[in-house]
Amino acid sequence: MEENKQEGIVEEELDQNEAEQEPAEESNGELEQLRQEKEEINNRLLRLQADYDNFRRRTQKEKESDRKYRSQSLVEELVPVLDNFDRALQVEVDGEAAEKFAEGMKMVYQQFKAALDKEGVEEIPAVGEEFDPHLHQAIMQVEDENYDSNIVVEELQKGYRLKDRVIRPSMVKVNQ
Repeated sequence: MEENKQEGIVEEELDQNEAEQEPAEESNGELEQLRQEKEEINNRLLRLQADYDNFRRRTQKEKESDRKYRSQSLVEELVPVLDNFDRALQVEVDGEAAEKFAEGMKMVYQQFKAALDKEGVEEIPAVGEEFDPHLHQAIMQVEDENYDSNIVVEELQKGYRLKDRVIRPSMVKVNQ
């Protein structure tokens, strides 16, 4: 009888242990699900942070580019004026009044050129340089023993660049 009592107690304890394990298994499953959700949320947060950092960097680059090239449209409008100054200064003048006028034009031209230089506008070197299709526009090809092949022989129209961006390529004659 005592053995039956002990067996009954042991069976009750086993049933009780099994009953306790079921909620533990359920809580383990819930815990695993919560861990997965936490991991997903952390991953989403990391992606959002990376997206924000990329957005901030891209915006900063755009601002810098806008600042760097803010005067590009103005320079594009002024380059033909600069060409006309060059042509006007190449004209031979006679007489004292004409020479004084030409001297005044040279001063205005130098001041105009200095203002453009201050903005980062520079002439593209051409004569004697190797032909570069990014900087030069070949209008003619000639044969000249004084120059190597693919070297700019003559500049027909000056080219200009604003900082590192070409505003207008130089129109040139290139040696074959």
